[in-house]
Amino acid sequence: MTRSLEEEIMIKAAEVRGTAKYMASIEDLVEEKIRKAMEAGAFDNLKGKGKPLNLQENPFEPPDMRMANKILKDAGFSPYWMELGKDVDAAIEKFWKEVDKFIALQRIKGDSDKKSPHMSRKRMEQFLKESEERLKEINRMIDNFNCHCPMWWLGRGRLNINREMAKVRERILGAATDQ
Repeated sequence: MTRSLEEEIMIKAAEVRGTAKYMASIEDLVEEKIRKAMEAGAFDNLKGKGKPLNLQENPFEPPDMRMANKILKDAGFSPYWMELGKDVDAAIEKFWKEVDKFIALQRIKGDSDKKSPHMSRKRMEQFLKESEERLKEINRMIDNFNCHCPMWWLGRGRLNINREMAKVRERILGAATDQ
């Protein structure tokens, strides 16, 4: 006899319901103990109370690497994958600045192009083609970053080129209608 997905879910939920209730009761118990300790003043004399936490030390860093990493950090160095991430951010920022620069140039050249509007269209098509290539290059940079990133959840998603190009076109055409 085959069961539907809904039936399977209901069966699994019934199986783990007891565990979930137990875990919730443990959490409630711990929270209650913490609340009572706070009311009794057990946390009033803690070292560093009211001061920000020092998050400079990485608790996941191997102890034998702490000194080397501190020396590198103090000297202004960071891990290669972090530098790649900064490069990706800079490339994206530069891309959008180039779009804004193109729009500004088109506003300046707009009056002279009224005599030959095909030149403006030709420039725009060329710019869009170059923009698509830049976005592909940024995706390659993101792939490189993801290959060097030590933890998968710190990786970055690739840019959706079609969506980004739609934003570029929208920005350009929006600026053209503002004139």
